[in-house]
Amino acid sequence: MQQPRNLLTGVVSALRPRQWIKNGLVIIAPAAAGQITSGATLRHTAEAFVAFTLAASGLYLINDLRDREADRLHPTKKFRAIASGVVPLPIALVLAVVLLVGAMAISWFAVASGHDLFFVVATYITLTVAYSMVLKRQPVIEFAIVASGFFLRALGGAVVSDLYVSSWFLAVTAFAALFLVIGKRTAELKELGSNAGAHRAVLAEYTPEFLRSALTLVASVVVTTYCLWAFDVSPTGLSSVHHRVVLIRLTAVPVVVAILHILRRLERGDGGAPEDLVFSDHTLQVLGLLWAVLFVLGIHA
Repeated sequence: MQQPRNLLTGVVSALRPRQWIKNGLVIIAPAAAGQITSGATLRHTAEAFVAFTLAASGLYLINDLRDREADRLHPTKKFRAIASGVVPLPIALVLAVVLLVGAMAISWFAVASGHDLFFVVATYITLTVAYSMVLKRQPVIEFAIVASGFFLRALGGAVVSDLYVSSWFLAVTAFAALFLVIGKRTAELKELGSNAGAHRAVLAEYTPEFLRSALTLVASVVVTTYCLWAFDVSPTGLSSVHHRVVLIRLTAVPVVVAILHILRRLERGDGGAPEDLVFSDHTLQVLGLLWAVLFVLGIHA
């Protein structure tokens, strides 16, 4: 990590633009409902994306403000914009407030959601602040809190366009998020070894054996709930051997292969950060494309 050179680059760095890809999860529900080509749905989804992006960036600023003293003692975090002093504290605080207020305003006026998006974003902000202040030091509970950030983004994409989502869709989203969080902790523990607790205090509470067992358990639940969702979402009124039904159910194949691929990477000690997987893992990119092709053909062919 390099120290930002000036105030502008410091502000941009503090907003964590690399993390914004996580907010793309708002597209999952419209895509699963086959509504991604609707102009109105795309507009509402964009509103949710902007709201979560503003909220997340504001929360990153608050987290960096709170942890600035500890970050200054860290070998790499000391180069963060706030810890290094490139972004003055008053500017960071004002910007954080502006971003959070902006996120709440956009979510409140997202017409189609009837204020539902507002409550989803407010829940996301509340849980993230609670995590930053207290819950990040609570083993296992911190899994659920971090995973809720992914889940709430996907839920926000559904409520902003007033889309019906099945219980299986919500289950898949929740457990897939939990899988990614436990995977990240597994990679961190493997990479940092005995120094893991100094990097993230809660890692001292975990053992490799526990995380491996938890990862296996949650991966099994993800596969099971995904298969149940794939059967539930299949077009109604069609034979079980109709090509559209078969294509939807075949989407389980790239999902299972992707999970196995991630597990293999984690055993090697890499692949912990979800954004790194999306940007750099070509195998996952191909599997994601295959999944998308099968699903789109199953819904629209």
